[in-house]
This record gives sequence, structure tokens and C-alpha cells, in this order.
Amino acid sequence: MNRLIRRKFGEVYRLKVPQRNFCANGAATNSAQPGYDSKIGHYDIAIVGGGMVGMAFACSLASMPLTKDLNVAIIDSNPALSSGVSIKKEEPPDPRVSTVTPATISIFKEIGAWKYIEQNRHAYFDKMQVWDYTGLGYTRYNARDANKEVLGCVVENRVLLSSLLSCLQSADFRKTIYPSRLLTLHRNSSSTKVDSHSSGLPLHGQGNLVKLDLIDGSSLHAKLVVGADGSKSRVRELAGIKTTGWNYSQNAIICTVEHAVENQCAWQRFLPAGPIALLPVGDNFSNIVWTMNPKEANDHKMMNGDEFIKDVNHALDYGFGPHPKSSMFGDGGIFSWLKADVTSASEFFEIPPKVIRLVSDRMMFPLSLMHANNYASKNIVLIGDSAHTVHPLAGQGVNLGFGDAFALSRVIAEGIAVGTDIGEVTMLKKFEVERKTANIAMMAILDGFQKAYSVDFGPLNILRAAAFHVAQHVSPLKRGIISYASGEQRLPLFS
Repeated sequence: MNRLIRRKFGEVYRLKVPQRNFCANGAATNSAQPGYDSKIGHYDIAIVGGGMVGMAFACSLASMPLTKDLNVAIIDSNPALSSGVSIKKEEPPDPRVSTVTPATISIFKEIGAWKYIEQNRHAYFDKMQVWDYTGLGYTRYNARDANKEVLGCVVENRVLLSSLLSCLQSADFRKTIYPSRLLTLHRNSSSTKVDSHSSGLPLHGQGNLVKLDLIDGSSLHAKLVVGADGSKSRVRELAGIKTTGWNYSQNAIICTVEHAVENQCAWQRFLPAGPIALLPVGDNFSNIVWTMNPKEANDHKMMNGDEFIKDVNHALDYGFGPHPKSSMFGDGGIFSWLKADVTSASEFFEIPPKVIRLVSDRMMFPLSLMHANNYASKNIVLIGDSAHTVHPLAGQGVNLGFGDAFALSRVIAEGIAVGTDIGEVTMLKKFEVERKTANIAMMAILDGFQKAYSVDFGPLNILRAAAFHVAQHVSPLKRGIISYASGEQRLPLFS
């Protein structure tokens, strides 16, 4: 689909595109407007936040004919944007990783970033096992069940960022990096907040320009401000965009562990206090994401390494309950009344590889759901965690952010093709409608899973086990689940 879109844009690009005023050499062409300051850099787009999602958006702009001539500013205080990300292959993997879906991999290949990831450590996986601590049910997913090569790829966040930086540096693309943080926004609109400590006043007569003041005293103007600055987004705050959400009263512990053998499967077990995931990250290493209540999380963060590893193996094996029995799903089992199209009789329950060593620090962070009531207003748009945060139980958070980045670049290209100003709110709302639909659907599924597995209640346990059974043995549903989790925007029941 993305190739078709790019081919369409290429055809439009060869036609006569309506004249518009791009910024050149950091100076806008509308310098005759009142209040214009030629000493301040002027840009088509200012990306606030140079993390993975912000850089993916920049790379996507750089890869398309209709957007590659835009003049872009990237605002982020992370020194890696200027000096590069240090990756030492001989060191164990960093515990901050992302599970990248096949849909995201495909677009990374299109924008030219995936080849840099393949030069560093990464781990494709084609199998996943999910099971319940009660021992009543499990599901094994295999990429071949949906005619796919892989279910995903686990990549360190620093590798993702480094690859996107390399991709952007190799592109013929005008970008300026501001190693600072956003202080205030000013535009000719009463909806934008102005910091009382700012020495400047809201601009008047600048039309489609927004002025950004940074904490180091520098300023710039942009036609469009893209907030990619995370869950505590300064752009969202200054734009006055409200959010809806709640805390889960859960914390996640993440770390890197080592096995005696290579792990080639993604594992997730639902425990009474929350799920524990074991994800392959290459060589004999895996990543742990363990969700539990705040007190337990703090205890597990502080306990000695040997005790922690003991608890991890306990949680991934017989801890809290027995292994599921394959006989439960056959003749005479409690779910034998469910007539199923069996996908594969060989998909029996397996025990994850034992963890033998902790090889990184343990990090802990609180979990919450947050969704911005609006993604876009005039000249301002939010992407990634600035617009939404989700529970990490399916590893979908960063993929939703990448989806935002690629969709926004496409909508901007479509707008340029017909001569629309890139800060025009009607154009930005097209992006919002498209991405809200996809993001809210995924958020609802993940929130439902979180709530369903937060209650230890007999009848509910049976229903959950029945759901595992159906997902394991009904081929169309299993294919739908795999396709949806892979990034195809179709809900499992309608695939």
C-alpha cells in the first residue's frame, strides 16, 4: 500500500504542482509580513522531540518527492542527535527495547532505515506463546499460520534511533538540529498559552507562522509544529490540548538477562499481578518486561540479582500455577464442546529457556493509559507518546507512534500536491481522523486485556481459558489476531 502511495506521489510530482512558498536557507519567503525578524531561523516544519518517532517522521519526509525539499528544524537536547549514538556490540543489550511489527519493518525498509538496523544487533522471531497462570489455557502463534515470515523483531531503542539518524544523515534533506528544549509557543491564536516569563509577546501578522522560544534563548519560526516530545509533551501543554486517561496502579520492571541457549520465541505469561514477557534480543540474551503492583516492583528492583533471577524463572515456569495440559483441549476436556478447525496438532505448550544471569540494571516505570482529546489544531500536531500512551503488554506503543509518523508525512505530501498550506487545520484533521481510529481500537483492546487479567475469579478464569483455546485452535481467528498485531489495520473478527 505504501509503495502505491509513493508511486502516486511520484506521478503527481511530475505534474505541475501549485506554487507554494518553501523556506530556503532557513529564511522564509514572506519576510514582508509585519513582525518578521530575518535573524530568526524560519522553517516549514519544526519537530519538537528527536526520539524514535520524531526521527522516523523526519526520515519519512526525506524519502518522498513531495516533502524532501521542506526545510525542517529538529529540537531536542539529546547530544546523540549531533554526536551520534554509541553502540558497542561487545556489550550486552540495553534493557530499553521495542518490538517492531512487520508493518513497521516494511516502512522502515521503504524510507531506507532498516538496512542500518540489520548492521546492528536485532532479533527476528516467528513464534510466540501466551498462557495463563491458572494452567487452564495457552495459545501458540506461528508466523506461518498467517503466511508471514516473522511475527516481529526486537530491537534496542538506541539501535532504532542510531539507524534513523544514519538514514537522515545520508539523505539529501535540509534539516537543522537545535540542541535545546522548547520553552514557549506563540501564534496568532488565543488557544495557545504564552509563558509569563517569556520576554516576547505573541506574534501578530505572521499568518501561518508559529514562533518557538527555546530554553537556551534561541528562537525560530515554523509553519507547522510537530509535537513528538513524549507523554509529558510540552507542545501539548502549550497548545492547550487536554487528555483522557488513567493510571493502572502497576509498574513495569525491565532488564536484560542471559540464557545458556539462544531464545528464538517471544513468551508472555499472565500472572495475578500482571504479565511477564521474555523477548529475544539476539545471541543468548532476552529482555524481561514484568508488570506488577508498585510495592512488588520496588522489591524486585532492590533485591539481589540471584534472588531476582530465581523469581523470574519461577514466574515463567510452575510459579503461581501448573503448566497448561494439551489434553484439556482434546476429547473429554473441559472445552471439548468447542468444535475447532485445528491449526496444527504439533503446537504443544513449551517451557521458556531458563534464565541464568542478570546482565543489566533493572529499570522501573509506572504504567498508564493516556489519549489526547485532539491530535491537531492550526499549525500544531501531535504524534507518538505526545498523543497517546498504552499498556506495554503487547509491545504496540512505539508501533502506534511510527504509524502516526508515516501517516502524517503522507497527509502532508497529499496536501502539498494540491497546494494546501502544511499548517492548515483541515489537512491536519485528516491525519487525526485516520490515526485516532487505529489508535483507539488498539488502546481499547490492550486496556481490555489489562482489566480482564487483573481479576482472579473462577468463572472469569474459565472464560479466559476458553478464549485461549479458541485462539489456539480456530485458524481464521488466529490468522486475524496475527495480522492485526502485525500492523494490518483490520480487527481480528473482521479479517
